[in-house]
Amino acid sequence: MSPLPQELVDRWQHRSENGPGEGTVYWHILLGDNAGLRSMAEKAHARLAKFSGLHQAPLRWFHITTLIAGSTDEIEDSGMSRMLAEARALLSDTAPIKVTFRRVLYHPEAIVLSVYPQGALEPIHEAALAATRAVTGRDGNISGCMQPWNPHVTLCYSTGTQPAEPIIAALGKELPARQVTVQSLSLVVQRGPERLWDWQHIGTAHLAGSSA
Repeated sequence: MSPLPQELVDRWQHRSENGPGEGTVYWHILLGDNAGLRSMAEKAHARLAKFSGLHQAPLRWFHITTLIAGSTDEIEDSGMSRMLAEARALLSDTAPIKVTFRRVLYHPEAIVLSVYPQGALEPIHEAALAATRAVTGRDGNISGCMQPWNPHVTLCYSTGTQPAEPIIAALGKELPARQVTVQSLSLVVQRGPERLWDWQHIGTAHLAGSSA
């Protein structure tokens, strides 16, 4: 996501999306219930509220996209259950992982919070890959244009074209740091277009010692 973009553009102008009723199976690290991160995001959203053309990610579904496993046409309910069982076994000896959010990154299509330290969440990503491969025979893929996996939480998506500099000036490149303990990996089905946030939480694989 470097250097800083000169302008923001519409994320969905050339992006293929699900139609009504079509579903995509995701592995996500769900963080919407973390009070510190929600407070951080609320303040960031408030700074950006004066700008049109920004679609704010709902706090309830704040997340780190970990892997796209496939479509619901390819992965049935029984397959999702097996994937969860695989992920639970793989993560049963992995301790909860502490990460910090502070740095703001700008992409032409989105404004995000980066994860520090880099690589800290790789055991969770590897579990998602292995569980997906064990059930589907495929590795899945990584969302967006950040290859290889670059974990982040999206604050806003861009829905139009506008200069980036005023937005960067309003929000800045860093926010007061928030530490978050990641304790689980979730399987989620997204139905229909991305910005509708029609999500169904299928199940959770908890890290060691953090089972609900």
